[in-house]
Amino acid sequence: MSVQAGIWNFDGSSVDSKLLADFSESLKQRGPDGESCYVGGSVALLYRPFHTTAESRREKQPYISRRGFFLTWDGRLDNRDELIPELRGELEADPTDIAIVAAAFDRWKTDCFRRILGDWAVSVYRPEQRELIFAVDYMAVRHIFYHLRQDRVWWSTDLTPLVLLSGGKFHVEDDYIAGYLANDPDAHLTPYREIRQTSPGHFVRITKDGRVSVHRFWWFTSKSKIRYETDADYEEHFRHLFRQSVRRRLRSDSPVLAELSGGLDSSSIVCMADDILEHEPELTQCLDTLSYYDKTEPHGDDWIYFRKIEERRGRVGAHIDASKYGESASFDYAEFTPVPGNLGAGRQIEAERAIVLREGGHRAVLSGIGGDEFMGGNPDPCALLADLIAQFKVARLAKELVAWSLIKRKPVIQLLWQAIVQLLPTSLVQYIAKEAKIEPWIEGDFARRTRLASRQLDVNDHFDMWLPSRRAYVAGVFLMANRMAASTPRIHEEMRYPYLDRDLIQFILSVPASQLLRPGERRSLMRRSLVGVVPHEILSRRTKQAGARTPVIALGKNWEELQAVFDSPLSTSLGYIKRNEMLNTMHAARDGKTVHIPRLLSTVALEFWLRDLSSRGLLYGPTVSLPVLKNMPLNANA
Repeated sequence: MSVQAGIWNFDGSSVDSKLLADFSESLKQRGPDGESCYVGGSVALLYRPFHTTAESRREKQPYISRRGFFLTWDGRLDNRDELIPELRGELEADPTDIAIVAAAFDRWKTDCFRRILGDWAVSVYRPEQRELIFAVDYMAVRHIFYHLRQDRVWWSTDLTPLVLLSGGKFHVEDDYIAGYLANDPDAHLTPYREIRQTSPGHFVRITKDGRVSVHRFWWFTSKSKIRYETDADYEEHFRHLFRQSVRRRLRSDSPVLAELSGGLDSSSIVCMADDILEHEPELTQCLDTLSYYDKTEPHGDDWIYFRKIEERRGRVGAHIDASKYGESASFDYAEFTPVPGNLGAGRQIEAERAIVLREGGHRAVLSGIGGDEFMGGNPDPCALLADLIAQFKVARLAKELVAWSLIKRKPVIQLLWQAIVQLLPTSLVQYIAKEAKIEPWIEGDFARRTRLASRQLDVNDHFDMWLPSRRAYVAGVFLMANRMAASTPRIHEEMRYPYLDRDLIQFILSVPASQLLRPGERRSLMRRSLVGVVPHEILSRRTKQAGARTPVIALGKNWEELQAVFDSPLSTSLGYIKRNEMLNTMHAARDGKTVHIPRLLSTVALEFWLRDLSSRGLLYGPTVSLPVLKNMPLNANA
């Protein structure tokens, strides 16, 4: 994942060469394959590449288009073969991705963004118009952050230099914190009120007088429907799109690494990739796998299933035993991280992972994220049942209620009520749904003014769609985009997500919900479609490993230090949590009582992150001194 950055002084003053050098140095690890920049008086564009394809090694950035626009691009262009014929008269033979994007912008201006498929972020400076444009893909897999002030704007695909090089302090963005504690923050926010990021499927226009406007360039159409006569037709269409999605992400000039847990999502990617490479070996040098396992976790049988895939492939992948880090889980202080994250032994696992990538020469990594969320991984029938209520299909509703009651072992009346709740407005649901219940340690005023209860619900908008199942899936896309926008990319690897392919997601949102989830048939369409591609043992697997043990161990091992920190928490001074209730909940968690562990750990991580900001002099408001934080770090990448 290459990085881009820039500076634009609105008053016409020259760019500070030392500041530009500092930007470049701060981005060196993420863009280790060189440095290039354009400096034109008050404007500077910086590019540091991390090459993953043969085409990227021929790119020269910042790129100047035929119409004199300056572009920097970080991305993978998946529909090259579609765009090249349309732009042939404006392209040289065998064009790079950035050349295609530049030609597209020359012809279609900002309308070109909806035509670009892949994971990408692009910056465009138009010197004659004196305006700057940022745009990112529909899922915000790639990022562009911008720090706007009255006299200038800085931007970067990495948030860190915008914070550390500013020379000033920041206000914490309360809405970001609320989103962080609920599910994920809204995609346009950062933890800093003064810094924003480009929203997924949007472009940002900044003019010479510092005015900012935000525009959507892509949106799911509520009228998109795909209806076939037989299940076999749906299965064929899904298989085609899934194959296309995996193939797009195999384009690499170095070995590709695939995460392999032994679950359906990762196993399907590996099996489909093997089938593709058998016919198109030129796509990449080879495909290797990386598997984590922990036999001490509940249902800790992943190792049994990923070995079945290895046996099928005839190749043993790299294995990381996560259990050996459980007892050593700690809150040792980490280096600066621009966003709050999780706690635990993640740094040690990340270090071992980095060794695997370095020794194997891998740069691109395939991930199964998105499979659970979009392929019917959540066996909750409520939205499907609500569809039948909305459509007045009484007979079908009665039949489905009985079938799901037997499968879920819940009374029919309970399932019916849960389905009815799907039809109610969010303003009412937030008072009756257990998912909206505010944790006891959260400050009430903070929860009210940031609408925390509604944020904790999966669906908080109708999206102009009247069927609850379609609303739920579109809401899932937004939640995933928020998650991607809030993620911090790993250094020296480019993550690729086959289940987040735009064409595949559009298909999933267009087919009947009953194709994805049926009584007793979790991931129905996916399992049916991949018969013969994925081993039967994987397709029929019902267990799923849960990683809940290590965080609880970390709480117990560091109990005294945690008590010392939460004796006077910064998050209480800022109005986020109630100190006594937080301590009581931590006691309950240590004693094995039922609490919401993920939200508890997120709150602990927030406290350490706030203290780190304060100790560095980056935070307006209450301060803490470094001695209080001794041996108590935050690990954002765990």
